[in-house]
Formats: sequence, C-alpha cells, structure tokens
Amino acid sequence: MGNGTTTPLGTHGESIAAEWLERRGHRIVERNWRCARGEIDIVARDGDTLVFIEVKTRAGGTTGHPFEAITDTKVRRLRQLVPAWFAEHSDVSARSVRIDAVAVHVDGPRTVVEHVEGVQ
Repeated sequence: MGNGTTTPLGTHGESIAAEWLERRGHRIVERNWRCARGEIDIVARDGDTLVFIEVKTRAGGTTGHPFEAITDTKVRRLRQLVPAWFAEHSDVSARSVRIDAVAVHVDGPRTVVEHVEGVQ
C-alpha cells in the first residue's frame, strides 16, 4: 500500500479520527495535505499546539495493531514534512508542535479509537 493512495477504509478511518479529535476539543486545520515528499493525514489545533497526526486504520482483528504500521521511519518522515507544511501555510503560527498517532479499529459496527500524543 505504500503508493500514497488512501483506501476507502483509510479514508473512513481518517473521518472517524477527525470526528473523535473534534469531540475532544481539537480543531481540524487540514486533512490529507500532500507534497512531493509525503502526506500528513490530519493537522489539528490543540490549544496553542499545532498537531500533525498520522492515522492508521485496520478492519477486524487479524491484521495486527494499527500502531505497528507507524514505524520510526514513518515518524521521522512525518517530522520532516512539518517544515514543508509551515512553508506552505506561512499565515499559521503555533506556540508548539506535536506529532500524534491515532489508531482506528473497525470491526463491523464497532469502532475503537486510540490516540497517542507525542510519538517519538
């Protein structure tokens, strides 16, 4: 799947994650921002902090935990995209920046969301 295209399941998971974050006080700034070097699933504001969020979605229980797909390399790549995002959004400022991960488990009608702040 590493070709940069989002599957219907991935799109569904990102929508669930965005709604879940909004219910917890985050304000969504942008979704699916892309540049030549990669994609940021969700950019959100959490108070004075601008949060860059990687969302991973899995259906059923047989494909492993979604967080297993968020490798150190993936986090490093996401961290490198942050300056590119700010370069394209020069009107946006933030007191601090954070990188989070959200796992969305879809199992039939049941959906479970897990949120980890400040992944390293």
